[in-house]
Order: sequence, then C-alpha cells, then structure tokens
Amino acid sequence: MSASIPDEAKAWLDAPEFATIATIEPDGRPQLSVVWISRDGDDLLVSTVRGRRKHRNIERDPRVGILLFPHDAPYRYLEVRGTATMTEEGGRELIDEHARAYHGAERYSADDGTDNVRVVVRITPDKVVLH
Repeated sequence: MSASIPDEAKAWLDAPEFATIATIEPDGRPQLSVVWISRDGDDLLVSTVRGRRKHRNIERDPRVGILLFPHDAPYRYLEVRGTATMTEEGGRELIDEHARAYHGAERYSADDGTDNVRVVVRITPDKVVLH
C-alpha cells in the first residue's frame, strides 16, 4: 500500500530543494547520493545514468529511502521510504526539467558528448515521515 506525501512536503518537492537518496549496496550497507528531485503526484522522481551505482543497486534491490530538508527550515525534514521502478523513457526530459528548475538552464549539458543513457527512477512511497 502506498503512502501519501503531506501538502507541506509537496511544496518542498515542487521547489528546487536537494535530497539524498539511499540505496542498498550488494553487501547490505547503505549508499547515499545527493540528487535533484521532483514529484508526480505522490511518487518521487530522480534522474540517474544507466550503470551508475544507484542504478545497479536499485536493479538488484528496489528498496530506497529519500531524505529532504528544506534550506530555509533545516530542522524540518521529509523522509520517504519506498519502492523504486526505473525506465529509460523520459530520462532525457526529466534531467532537462531538473536542470531548468535547479539551474535555469534549458538543457542539462553535462551529458552532451557522452554515451550516458538517462534513467527515470520513480519512487512510490511506502512510509512517509514529516518532521
């Protein structure tokens, strides 16, 4: 059963706030990455590149955690634990959307000239904590 994101936290997710995603390494230890994040309803969206550590970890074990604390309220936070699915469809569009939100750039140019394949990580919340 999925959990809902509270309205206050939706405002944080709709702003360019940085989040941390936790995935599970093959040996069971957590792996953390700072990411750009957005939402689609109550699902959270993160971009990554096929073959990177978080992509490989999620392929093996789709359980993830997200932690976001807004820059103007650092003692507040949103924790989301959930299940991730991944698709290459819309991968380029998502990273460009994030580049516009976080940098005001029309296109995410860091991938230009590379063989990077962008992946959309969709996290469906199982547990949500707003503090």
